[in-house]
Amino acid sequence: MRNVIIYSTPSCHYCHMAKDFFSKNNIQYVDKDLATDEAARAEAIKKSGQLRTPVIDIDGTIVVGFDKATLKKMLGINP
Repeated sequence: MRNVIIYSTPSCHYCHMAKDFFSKNNIQYVDKDLATDEAARAEAIKKSGQLRTPVIDIDGTIVVGFDKATLKKMLGINP
């Protein structure tokens, strides 16, 4: 099982799309809310070098934004 963390904000449309994608594909993930968690915000900036959402960490590989094709490839989901 992959270790998936999404750093998101409640108002981010792409964050919601990413979480829906994970749920539809039965991918378990940890959601860290950047709007309320300062430590998570610092962690996301350290990992990605920026504060754009979502920041998705899959086993230490960082994806910034919702890139469905990249996520499918990384998670071994057939097109």
